[in-house]
Amino acid sequence: MKKILVTGAGGFVGARILEMWRGRFELSAFPPDFLRTADETAVRRFITAERPDVIVHTAALSNTQVCQQHPEESFRANVLLPEWVAAAAAETGAKLLSFSSDQVYAGVQQPGPLAEALPLSPANVYGRHKLEAEARVMTRCPDAVALRLPWMYDLPGGRLPIRGNLPLNLLRAALKGEAVRFSRNDFRSVTYVRQVIENLEPAMDLPGGVYNFGSGNAEDMVCTARQFAKALGITVKIAEESWERNLVMDAAKLERSGIRFAATQQGIRCCLQDYGLSDL
Repeated sequence: MKKILVTGAGGFVGARILEMWRGRFELSAFPPDFLRTADETAVRRFITAERPDVIVHTAALSNTQVCQQHPEESFRANVLLPEWVAAAAAETGAKLLSFSSDQVYAGVQQPGPLAEALPLSPANVYGRHKLEAEARVMTRCPDAVALRLPWMYDLPGGRLPIRGNLPLNLLRAALKGEAVRFSRNDFRSVTYVRQVIENLEPAMDLPGGVYNFGSGNAEDMVCTARQFAKALGITVKIAEESWERNLVMDAAKLERSGIRFAATQQGIRCCLQDYGLSDL
């Protein structure tokens, strides 16, 4: 049985990894709050003592606004920490899956799905730090797999941590009678987190490199929000904005390795089926 160390095990993705992989792998995690203050020596010593076969590095400071306001904290959490983990992975021979973000594409002007090799200059601190982390991780551990994750979602349940996401935001707005704001010129992938976790297992066999890792989406976010609301069986007011963004990721490289995601619109149906809500 493979031994897998999950960083960020108390977070949105990490907690679900532990839940979904319980009994299938030998799972381990850092002690609570350890990574908030640990230095490089402590991080590498812990990993060396654990001797995992695989490290799934999900820990991050992912609130883009907080990162913008506190760049030093973002640099430590989103650049230095993954670099330290990568160094330990190289020393111990562990396969590293390191989470990155679609925010590395923030500020890209071209339309259509965006490929991994595109020259990038992210428009926000979080995106810049994630891009720098990718480079540092690959330098320290060339066999590492850096996964660019999109906006992920799940429904509440099982006492697992939850955070703002598309279906949850729509449900809350519908209950409060409030409008949600989306732009006709905003394009991004939106992915069911449990599909991400299912695809992490085959990702352990990927050659080292950077991969877009999530659902495709051919629709703008106004249309996407309406499709999600319809699938959820709710009525919610959507205020249309005009600001521009493109974070849609090209999945061709990942698909050539045999890993595929359901499209954004299919993903919400899979989510509802998992929760026994497919008749909504």
